Amino acid sequence: MKSFVIAASTALALGACAESRQVLQPSSAERVSLTLNAAGVQVYQCRQSRDNPVQHEWGFVGPEADLYDSAGQRAGRHYGGPTWEALDGSKVMAQVAGRAPAKSPDSIPWLLLKARPAAPQGTFGNVTSIQRLETVGGSAPAQACSTQNAGETVRVPYAAQYVFFTR
Repeated sequence: MKSFVIAASTALALGACAESRQVLQPSSAERVSLTLNAAGVQVYQCRQSRDNPVQHEWGFVGPEADLYDSAGQRAGRHYGGPTWEALDGSKVMAQVAGRAPAKSPDSIPWLLLKARPAAPQGTFGNVTSIQRLETVGGSAPAQACSTQNAGETVRVPYAAQYVFFTR
């Protein structure tokens, strides 16, 4: 996992550019307030398909990641909800407003998320939108999901850059 985090962090640093941020742009009234890198896992569970109960599929459970500032210092964590929580205790939750394919087919898509602060004071108190960019890994497992492994949980390593916007 450590080597994945190092490789992913390097890829994030090299891949982050103004051009990539144009893919999923929030409103022109918003401005960048903070950029953090995430390293962790995307969690999936083998379960019955909602569309066809006879079939099984990997269902997304949620992320589990640490957030790091540009100096590599831990700044918080990202987990199900989806929720981002800063070390100062402030939190923001969000829902997907747009998506774009990642640079690699084995990486989760880039997203624009509409934010709603869950704790008004602190780092994430005024966040209005979040971009997930420069993703590495995290896609659903390639291994089969069937009745034989129903209920199995798989943690897929991923890294991403999160850009937080305020008005």
